Amino acid sequence: MISLLIVDDHPVVRDGLRGMFGADARFEVLGEACDGAEAVRAGEELRPDVILMDLRMPGTDGVTAIRELAKRGVPARVLVLTTYDTDSDVLPAIEAGATGYLLKDVPREELFRAVEAAAQGQAVLAPSVATRLLGQLRQPASELLSQRELEVLELIADGSTNREAARALFISEATVKTHLLHVYAKLGAKDRAAAVAIAFSRGYLTPRR
Repeated sequence: MISLLIVDDHPVVRDGLRGMFGADARFEVLGEACDGAEAVRAGEELRPDVILMDLRMPGTDGVTAIRELAKRGVPARVLVLTTYDTDSDVLPAIEAGATGYLLKDVPREELFRAVEAAAQGQAVLAPSVATRLLGQLRQPASELLSQRELEVLELIADGSTNREAARALFISEATVKTHLLHVYAKLGAKDRAAAVAIAFSRGYLTPRR
């Protein structure tokens, strides 16, 4: 049985999700939260397997909550369930450590399967979200690396593993891998060693004195 925490600022949405999952023997709803701050408190206390997280909520938003959950070491997988699939919503949520990203028009059985996959640590993305992420990976290699991509690459250059880099930056290991994929695409590198070498040659990284 997969335990769930439902996070949404609309009571009718929470009621609908609780009723839907509560009626299926594969799932157990441990609790609900109406904003990100309450989600973090409930996540720490209840320790669910999966957190269904809305993004745009009054007070503490979903992305901030995802970051804080990762920072506090809450092991729950976060599956975003929202109405929005814009770059300003998708990328920050994935970078913060979300395991998956679905839209609220997803059919019931697909949502059930997504929760089961997320509980096993598998990435789950709505088709429109996957398209956006692929578009990001295919950006011209000349584009500047983001600040977080540089932070990841600096740690890798210093010999950190993905897990160590994730711990140092308070993000998930999957998020580190995503950042590295972006770096590889932008630099035209095939692996970690090549990415580090190219980054030094182009001035993204400088040797420590």
